[in-house]
Amino acid sequence: MKILLTVFISSALLCGFAMGQEKNEIIETASQSKWISLFNGEDLSGWVDVNTSDDTWKAVNGELHCTGLPIGVMRSAKMYENFILEIEWKHMKKKGNSGVFLWCDAIPGKNRLPSGMEVQMLELDYINRPNGKKAEKSFISGELFAAGKQTATPDNPRSSSPNGPRSVSKEYRCKGVGEWNQYTIVAINGSVNLSINGKFVNSIRNSSKKKGYICLEAEGTEVRFRNIKILELPTGVITPEEIVKPILVK
Repeated sequence: MKILLTVFISSALLCGFAMGQEKNEIIETASQSKWISLFNGEDLSGWVDVNTSDDTWKAVNGELHCTGLPIGVMRSAKMYENFILEIEWKHMKKKGNSGVFLWCDAIPGKNRLPSGMEVQMLELDYINRPNGKKAEKSFISGELFAAGKQTATPDNPRSSSPNGPRSVSKEYRCKGVGEWNQYTIVAINGSVNLSINGKFVNSIRNSSKKKGYICLEAEGTEVRFRNIKILELPTGVITPEEIVKPILVK
């Protein structure tokens, strides 16, 4: 808990969450909060398919297996604003591609993926890109970017990004095919700080949306997830325009 409080307080101060709030109030709030599992290891309770298929996602021996096809996402049943998200993932084939979306509208666009803050999950060999061009290692190590209609300001902007502003990690941390990676994602007031395998290496801020769904991405290759849990934090100052439109489940 001491480690958690240290991470929370540091991130809160960096993101401006602690403005107008005493330090002891933050400590008290964090200590009273509880981690909630977003995946029970047995079924897909708490998740809603958006545009994949019944065969895309399966719970197997405590892991969430994703075939990667069809390309699309499934979303959390509820929306989240300020939180700490922990998730472990690994690719099963080289050049694997996936990610987790934050503050997402969960509405697929023309490219089958929704608008949201994407936390990239690429396999090590993706550095040898399918188009034959070599990518820098930081490109595949937890790149952060606003996808679709969402906007944000990268703290570590990539020099050349044809798909819009993206933030690259300061240090390469991801492991290769078949090896588990752990992401700790601190999302507060439109800012995201990412820890990869025990070290904070990337961040992005000024997200145009600050409350929305969490989505897991299927993007062409087999990927597995486990130990998905969330610690919800107090709400911040937020306007209606910064909240995605809730999706009514029929």
